[in-house]
Amino acid sequence: MAAQFGRRLRRGATSGAIVAAAVAALAASQGPGAISPPPADNLSGDRAIGTGDATTPPGGDGGSATGDSPYYTDLPPLNPPNVTGLPLQPQTPIVTGPAAAGIPATVLDAYRRAEQSIRASDPACNLPWQLLAGIGKVESGQASGGRVDGNGTTYTKILGPVLNGAGFARITDTDGGLHDGDRVHDRAVGPMQFIPSTWASWGQDGNGDGKKDPNNIYDAAQAAGMYLCAGDRNLAIKADLDRAILSYNRSTEYLNTVLSWFDYYKRGTHTIPDGTGQLPVDRSDRPRPGVPLNPTPAPPSPTPGRPSPTTPSKPAPGETRPPATKPPEVPATLKVASLKAGTAKLTATAGGAFAETAAVTALDAAGRPVAGVSVLFEITGTADSRFAGGAAKVTVTSDAKGLAKAPALTAGEKTGDFTIRATVPGRANLPAAELRATVDVRKADALTRLGDGALTAETGAAYQGAIQAEARLDGALAPGVDVTAVVSDSETSSEASADGPFFKKDAAGNPVRTQVLQADDKGVVSLDALVAGAKAGTYVLWLTAPGGGTLKLTLTVTEPTPPTTPPTTPPTTPPATTEPSPEPTASKSPSTAPTTAPTATASPSASAAPSPSASPSASPSAKTSASPSPSA
Repeated sequence: MAAQFGRRLRRGATSGAIVAAAVAALAASQGPGAISPPPADNLSGDRAIGTGDATTPPGGDGGSATGDSPYYTDLPPLNPPNVTGLPLQPQTPIVTGPAAAGIPATVLDAYRRAEQSIRASDPACNLPWQLLAGIGKVESGQASGGRVDGNGTTYTKILGPVLNGAGFARITDTDGGLHDGDRVHDRAVGPMQFIPSTWASWGQDGNGDGKKDPNNIYDAAQAAGMYLCAGDRNLAIKADLDRAILSYNRSTEYLNTVLSWFDYYKRGTHTIPDGTGQLPVDRSDRPRPGVPLNPTPAPPSPTPGRPSPTTPSKPAPGETRPPATKPPEVPATLKVASLKAGTAKLTATAGGAFAETAAVTALDAAGRPVAGVSVLFEITGTADSRFAGGAAKVTVTSDAKGLAKAPALTAGEKTGDFTIRATVPGRANLPAAELRATVDVRKADALTRLGDGALTAETGAAYQGAIQAEARLDGALAPGVDVTAVVSDSETSSEASADGPFFKKDAAGNPVRTQVLQADDKGVVSLDALVAGAKAGTYVLWLTAPGGGTLKLTLTVTEPTPPTTPPTTPPTTPPATTEPSPEPTASKSPSTAPTTAPTATASPSASAAPSPSASPSASPSAKTSASPSPSA
């Protein structure tokens, strides 16, 4: 490792033992060996959050993320790209700027999502996605020009040279060959070139697929961003920015190269289709173009008129030549001429799972299936249905038959139709395939009353206790189903009554006799308030549910019972009595004629019939009255 570091310094990136010692000390002080990675967090919004890793990295040697492996030394063009900004949709062919400024669509998405995630979990770091792009360019040429599938995994592993101490650092195997396939020595792995020991501590699940794969650009970009932010760095400060880059690879030439691309990308960039990125040429472990490691004398000129035989030259001792290049294969993304929507009917009940999945077939111009195509499925509009993990959009890759199937889809609470759009990232001009999906309301085919008490109330009074019913569908409880309650005058019509019981009054004070209720998680519908109207009589409470469930209950309204008053006793009047008249006395006056009958004031016992002129009681008086007065 030290030998490689020193060799790079002697190659002209910087010079002087003092500078070399300062860089080494700076890198050692900021190396990951003394830093604990913060917890992982992926807040991108359209995929599940990754699990991450909060273990402490092994310490001790102050090493770098890449093990100081070789890197690409190509520099950006001198002229800035002059791109106004990132288009919302990837463009193809490249028309928005120079090729050097183009970043493959999936790779760029991974950088920007890592920035969003880390800015949410560690805002003080101020990580810009352009820094990740600069490192990705220098480490792997943006994942070999974007040769990744729809999930961001490289089609083939990106491996650095064997770190066996022969011109590079010597790092013995730490992962049993799990990531790099080498059980003797380690190699830097993936688009961000992590050595296995660093990945063991800092690896992340950036795309929420449950795996931490250094060959996945989403996982690698997330891990790289967290690694650069370690140690409470603020990347808006130049000194912290330099330390972060040097902790990735301890070379000032590396630092300057990354900063060049960082600055270039900050001036503008644009998306290009996956697999069409510009591949770098120069590498730190290879000679500059036109400058051989060991110059040799020129061979003698061939005999005129005779072709010179060409034999491959042997590499000079210590020289490492790049592998022979092949013409680039046309990416699957560019082979696609159309997306054919599947014919499955996408229907589900609110809150339930769709029985079928959204699917499209990628076809070329001849109608043949195209494998390996990244297809983006996106739920449009305000629909709240979601793919697995709560995602509103997902990217999948077509299989050997060209079929791309989205993950399972779960219906939300919003009912009605919505559209799922399928597109190919980086192919804005390719027509989207649209799939229609429908969310139906919850249903119940049976409603049964709970309780059997008579529903009776006097006019103007409230019915006592809640009225409850149980909703079922195909014999099973039907939670969440909407049930419409209506007070009607008839058992044959659910038209609302004009003067029957009511549920409440509206803002204008008018009685409300229609109401929608929802069954709870046990399928029970409760009507808690019902007031009798002003008119006595018999009414019907209708309960109906989508799916045919119907229940009719009799409501009785009675007149108020008049108050009961105790009977009053009239005053007792004694019977009328007639006092007997005193017996008439004979007048002793000489002028008074003798009287033989009682006066007109007869006693009650006196008969209305004339009595004999001479009664036994009156005889003496008569005799006395008839006697001559002494004065006569």
